[in-house]
Amino acid sequence: MSIFFLPFLLFLIVLPSTNAGYWPPSPGYYPSSKFKSMSFYQGFKNLWGPNHQNVDNNGINIWLDRNSGSGFKSIKPFRSGYFGASIKLQPGYTAGVITAFYLSNNEAHPGYHDEVDIEFLGTTFGKPYTLQTNVYIRGSGDGKIIGREMKFHLWFDPTKDFHHYAILWSPREIIFLVDDVPIRRYARKSIATFPLRPMWLYGSIWDASSWATEDGKYKADYRYQPFYGKFTNFKASGCTAYSSRWCHPVSASPSRSGGLTRQQRQAMNWVHSHYLAYDYCRDSKRDHSLTPECWR
Repeated sequence: MSIFFLPFLLFLIVLPSTNAGYWPPSPGYYPSSKFKSMSFYQGFKNLWGPNHQNVDNNGINIWLDRNSGSGFKSIKPFRSGYFGASIKLQPGYTAGVITAFYLSNNEAHPGYHDEVDIEFLGTTFGKPYTLQTNVYIRGSGDGKIIGREMKFHLWFDPTKDFHHYAILWSPREIIFLVDDVPIRRYARKSIATFPLRPMWLYGSIWDASSWATEDGKYKADYRYQPFYGKFTNFKASGCTAYSSRWCHPVSASPSRSGGLTRQQRQAMNWVHSHYLAYDYCRDSKRDHSLTPECWR
């Protein structure tokens, strides 16, 4: 065998296993399969930008241009539950644009609200989207807000197809999932650091040029408008604000008491090892006296 052929042969042998290593291990349990899908009008209504929305079959397309963005809101508030949607993002240049799916009670408690976010931070040509998760407790937008950001890159291109993104919120924990793979668990360690008041479910697309892409380095460029966010396969199941106190919170695992199984934790640890881009608890520039959950 030629010595020049040998490196090529080794490359062929190694390449398949290398590619296989960059897809999450199976979580073994699939919460999304436990909840029924709903059409848009079964669970939601327009919040703003009605002329920048198009309800199509069971989903909705919302878009941003230089005139407006758009948003929608659940009909009911919840105090716990599973909240998911299959989302497809705009390809190409999307810097400055935020496509969001989140829980909030800002309208009920302006300046003193809770929020649990899944936000897709727009990007420039050739760079991947960043998925930002965040938790606010009794925060505001006046500079006093304390963010608890964890940012991820994804193991797939979110512009090519729909993928399912979900928040599972119970009185004990918040779990963020992508295609049923847990990517983050935020445990309740104290009442002061955990949202417990009822929240509504929202989706939106808007211009956040001041911070969204590389801390505001790249702005929304309306030469590439409109910017679309496509949502379908909505799931919102749990205890509403009007449910009896006997309503049982949903679980992310086979155990009714919640928590993650060992296999789910292994899948989450894999995501953290390969795709975690930022963790507020590891940021030495942050004042961690304001986020005691980082060291408890």
